[in-house]
Amino acid sequence: MTLPHLAPNLRARIYNIMSKQIDSTRRDFIKTSTATAGAALAFPSVTFGKPNSSKLKLGWIGCGGRGSGAINQALSADSNVELHAIGEAFQDKADAGLERIKKYHPAKISGEIKKRMFVGIDAYKKVIDSGVDVVLLATPPGFRPQHIKAAVDAGKHVFAEKPMATDVPGVHSVMKSIEKAKQQGTSIVDGFVWRWTYAQRDTYEKILGGELGDLQAIFSSYNNNARKRYVDWNRENTKTDVEYMLRRWYYFTWLSGDHIVEQAVHSIDKMLWAKNDEVPAYAIANGGRQNRGEEEGNIYDHFGVEFSWADGTQGYHFCRQMDNCENGVWDRVYGTKGKYTGESGRKLHVFSNKDGLMWRWNAGPNGERSNNGYQTEHDEMYAAIRDGKPLNTGDRMIKTTLTAMMARTAAYTGKKVTKEMMLASKEQLVPDQISFDMKFPPRAVRHAGRDEVLKPHGWEA
Repeated sequence: MTLPHLAPNLRARIYNIMSKQIDSTRRDFIKTSTATAGAALAFPSVTFGKPNSSKLKLGWIGCGGRGSGAINQALSADSNVELHAIGEAFQDKADAGLERIKKYHPAKISGEIKKRMFVGIDAYKKVIDSGVDVVLLATPPGFRPQHIKAAVDAGKHVFAEKPMATDVPGVHSVMKSIEKAKQQGTSIVDGFVWRWTYAQRDTYEKILGGELGDLQAIFSSYNNNARKRYVDWNRENTKTDVEYMLRRWYYFTWLSGDHIVEQAVHSIDKMLWAKNDEVPAYAIANGGRQNRGEEEGNIYDHFGVEFSWADGTQGYHFCRQMDNCENGVWDRVYGTKGKYTGESGRKLHVFSNKDGLMWRWNAGPNGERSNNGYQTEHDEMYAAIRDGKPLNTGDRMIKTTLTAMMARTAAYTGKKVTKEMMLASKEQLVPDQISFDMKFPPRAVRHAGRDEVLKPHGWEA
């Protein structure tokens, strides 16, 4: 069978970048563990510390826009992969997703795919049990913890879109799955795209290397338009509470986490990156909804957050989803030696001080430092699987998710929320069991100063 290797120069570049990110626990496991390797024989054809050239069967769970992008990039990342199974809550979305991906990768779709197109809230279980090797998780984030757990427990490699949970019980579940994946030697790779983009990697390597001196303050913004979503779905053409919310998932905190956790989390991720993935000691925040209507669920439309780290570094984050306002996705890091200014999605990454320019990122003489992070996250994941060194980026992805939840909770309650308080939270937004016919009315919009910090939701089955 032909080895589906990437080009040698690309592989070398990938591993130069990723060598520091491969978990030491994973390396120790490969050297010392024989018991788990024996147990791995019970799993499908995933690799556990051994180079592999066999066809990898992909299971695609969640066929929306980001899910369609992820499966397209996964199928582009390796020459010997196949879309083996699809899972979706709704038949119309599964059909549309398959038609989209057929246009790009007709030769990499199983001829039996229609037999393994599973629909319903439990479709993820059927995909995982269908003989796949790799699972791509791109459903609404409220489902992420149970889907990660099921995939890891079954010994699958996992690509998980951000964020990793919408409540703290979900965070704890994902933490356990991360550790289990480390022990058994399977991948968990995140969709925090800027971590996979060379421009940001070059920039944050310099920040962490002390180019700006001791950090004093970090600023980020994620201000953009509100963008009307799901114009075809409303209370009139959905039958139950759960169908209504799933069709319009972005607008409900239990499903999306609110836009600070679902979207602006990218900016919060870069703030943590600058602090070497240290969770802030506490968050104080403002927030609310001025322009959202009743049809836009229970999420806010703006947040302003102050983070404080144990060493005294301060962080300031602002995000907004409102039309006809000044927009921008900016990052600034202030140190004792200088300041970093960057704008996401563009090639502006500059270090400066009182004397002028210190450093400016560039793509290299032939553009070799310019890349598409969405593609690179899959390129590096599959290259690592092939080399028997599966990646696990779980520790950083769950810290970022938790930090975004701290900010949301601080804004919802008006209280100072510490890291310890957040980790001890019992507030469960996502029911243990979900069915289309359950009674589950949307929660009221949170009001600072009136709602308790850690009060459970209380749904009815």
